[in-house]
Amino acid sequence: MAIETAQLHRLAHLARLDLPTAEEVRLAHDLDALLGLIAQLQNAPVDGVRPMAHPHEVAATLRPDRVSESDRSAALEGIAPEMQSGLFLVPKVIE
Repeated sequence: MAIETAQLHRLAHLARLDLPTAEEVRLAHDLDALLGLIAQLQNAPVDGVRPMAHPHEVAATLRPDRVSESDRSAALEGIAPEMQSGLFLVPKVIE
């Protein structure tokens, strides 16, 4: 599929690109090559190929779920300006 100049200008307009005239031929050639690769991929035989999220069979290794920090709530409550029922009270900032 050959990219015409009008199509190239339309794509540049949609992408909000300032396309210099000197770049038009090179960009049209690059877009033709890209569309050719896409056409090849569309013709690839994929019957029976199952979709995958990753090309390798990798399983996530999980670590044991352990508590790694001590409970510091009593120390934090001690330095809080105001507390109510174990919750920090903060001033209202939205009216």
